[in-house]
Amino acid sequence: MDVEAVRTFVAVADVGQFQAAADELGISQQAVSKRIAGLERDLDVTLLVRTPRGSQLSLDGRAFLPHARKVLAAVARAEHSVRPGGRPLRVDVLNQRIAPGQAVYRFYRSHPRTSLEAVALGQVNAAEATEAVVKGTVDATFRALPADRVPAGVSAERLLDFPLQLLVGPAHPLADARAIRPADLVGHRIWVPGIRPGMEWSAFYEALSETFGLSIDALGPHFGDEALMDALADSASLATLVGAGDRYVWPQAHDLRRVALHDPTPVYPHSLLFRTGERHPALTALRAYLRETAPEPPGDMWVPRWART
Repeated sequence: MDVEAVRTFVAVADVGQFQAAADELGISQQAVSKRIAGLERDLDVTLLVRTPRGSQLSLDGRAFLPHARKVLAAVARAEHSVRPGGRPLRVDVLNQRIAPGQAVYRFYRSHPRTSLEAVALGQVNAAEATEAVVKGTVDATFRALPADRVPAGVSAERLLDFPLQLLVGPAHPLADARAIRPADLVGHRIWVPGIRPGMEWSAFYEALSETFGLSIDALGPHFGDEALMDALADSASLATLVGAGDRYVWPQAHDLRRVALHDPTPVYPHSLLFRTGERHPALTALRAYLRETAPEPPGDMWVPRWART
């Protein structure tokens, strides 16, 4: 059944004349007649009866009219759902506790009427997350991806650089330091559970350890952030790395300490990846917000060589 024929039938039913319906729809009277004839042929009924005063609904036409209106309403809702801004912007934030999740949360708080859905695809790598963008599973994702690995049809904008910090328990030798150099971490065990081969953060930490001679490992199962905090609190030798914009919560008795890194300051380079030409107004607003609120990059910033382009 032709939707435009249904639309034409409803227009004739409302105004009572073929010519008036043609004027309203911006088509010829002949086109109106053809559409109505085709619809009646498809349904095998007479919907409209012509009279000297115009057109009147037949009994079948009266029965069909309310359903025709519902069809047009459903089509309008379907069209609206895929128009820019007609549905929530779906953004992959990796993990709600780390910098991208926190940044998107702050954006939503400053734009509370924005239609937005934050999801966490933390178990997929950058290539898989980018493929989700291409397929439309998500509209955008935060990833650290070399420029030469961004596929055609996807744009990448470096919008979220956050310095790394050392996180240790109160008995750790570096617990009372205000700031340290990456070189000061040589010989210390840095545990970052959850690193898996093929993930972009694996490439980042590999470059970090090679550059500064650090011992960074992901040995053992990852039982979640709470278990990691418990392990740090109980250890005099264990440390981990977290982003300055990450939000972790631990019991006050743990007394965990964040220690700044400088000379140079390692920075994790989050880029926002989205479909080229995407016109969703919430994406435009999010990009503008991230540009406006981006922290000033440290003068001694270090990023992997593949992230410098």
